[in-house]
Amino acid sequence: MNAIIFGPPGSGKGTYASRLQSRLDVAIIAMGDIFREIMKEDTPLGKKVKGYVEKGLLVPDDIVIDVLKQRLAKVPRDKGFILDGYPRTIGQAEVLEGIGKIDVILLQMVPDLIIIERLSSRRICRICGAVYNIRFLKPKVDGVCDKCGGPLYQRSDDKPEVIKKRIQVYQEQTSPILHHYKEKNVPFVISSITALETKPEAVVEQMIAELKKLNLA
Repeated sequence: MNAIIFGPPGSGKGTYASRLQSRLDVAIIAMGDIFREIMKEDTPLGKKVKGYVEKGLLVPDDIVIDVLKQRLAKVPRDKGFILDGYPRTIGQAEVLEGIGKIDVILLQMVPDLIIIERLSSRRICRICGAVYNIRFLKPKVDGVCDKCGGPLYQRSDDKPEVIKKRIQVYQEQTSPILHHYKEKNVPFVISSITALETKPEAVVEQMIAELKKLNLA
């Protein structure tokens, strides 16, 4: 199964994709995670990407496409994948059609208020990358990771003013891709999240049930 997990920033794409990975034995290509690793590198590319991300802007297509091709080349031919964070423009979607067939769109529908609350409360361990939420998934000790004892921090793009910009960019530049795939008759599996405390496991079970109906799970 080759899928795109789609939705605004903070809709839970990474959380759901990681759980689907263990259930469906697919590779996860999370462009946001890939670019955050690139941003840590003291290179011209790392500095350029950081400039876009910290302003809540999309990384230019030429950079994104080159990075994607490198990662897809590492996925075994007999193994499917879930794309998280790609495509984000029509141009990227058209390039993807020349690389591989997409079987399904996994669409997350989440209100803006939930996204802002969820992301602005998120904290991440600088050492191991574990994710916490200061409202719903608190560490045992404030500011300290339960797993490795590392310090927790708030990503620069998780601050409310940047989150609003990220949502606006999504709505203006990325939402039209949904229409693109509908015109291509690619099936959609839609998850509507209406409560902040919705458990990821419940959403994933619903997605798998719908994928089974499409003979994709």
